[in-house]
Amino acid sequence: MSTESYEDALERLGELLSCKSDLGKVTATKIKKLFDELEEHKSNKSSDAVQRIQSGYIHFKTHKYLKKPSLYNALAKSQNPKFLVFACSDSRVSPSHILNFQPGEAFEIRNIANMVPLFDKTQHSGAGAAMEYPITKLNVENILVIGHSRCGGIKALMSIEDDAAPNKSVFIENWVKIGTSAKNKIKEEFKDLSFEEQCTHCEKEAVNVTLGNLLSYPFVRERVEKGKLALRGAHYDFVDGTFELWELDVKTTPAFAFS
Repeated sequence: MSTESYEDALERLGELLSCKSDLGKVTATKIKKLFDELEEHKSNKSSDAVQRIQSGYIHFKTHKYLKKPSLYNALAKSQNPKFLVFACSDSRVSPSHILNFQPGEAFEIRNIANMVPLFDKTQHSGAGAAMEYPITKLNVENILVIGHSRCGGIKALMSIEDDAAPNKSVFIENWVKIGTSAKNKIKEEFKDLSFEEQCTHCEKEAVNVTLGNLLSYPFVRERVEKGKLALRGAHYDFVDGTFELWELDVKTTPAFAFS
């Protein structure tokens, strides 16, 4: 990668243009002005981002941290979350925001399409490690998997026509194929529905696939069988503002619905 500065590049370009005609000096001046404008724009964008981070932290510290000293003093010593939540990385579906979880209440794992792969020590070790800690060390009592409306990961999964075809992305397609069984089921059972409607059904069925995959982890199954760990699925629709919640053994029909 070149380390040449804007000024060096402009000077070299100006010299090159000046050799051709006097018009080169005018052109170089215009280019210099353009670069200056771009630099100013870049600086403003960076400044806006820093200000947003700073203002966000100031609001947190003023309105939350300083107003709940006992909570944050306790969290400084240890954490004892009751929930392990799997949710999508989508910026619109923050579990803490949707369910009003307080700091220390929920251990969250977020990824594309809120998926959990089958147990495999040689693959997806990051996912395994992320869930092993809260389950075996923090002893969470509840696992909640939250799907959501208009999920881009599910749309990508449903758009894969041939599982053997070359991937169109570096990581995404390989990851969302974890939910292939959900896609196949929806394509078969709801083949007469529109693509968008199929995606909605798949958003929920993929949650069920993840709940099933969770049971392939020995430390999960053991605790579920002993009644020490409960598994639930959910679907958050940010279009309608609804939230559906169901138990592990329930299919796509929710046990509870909130609107």
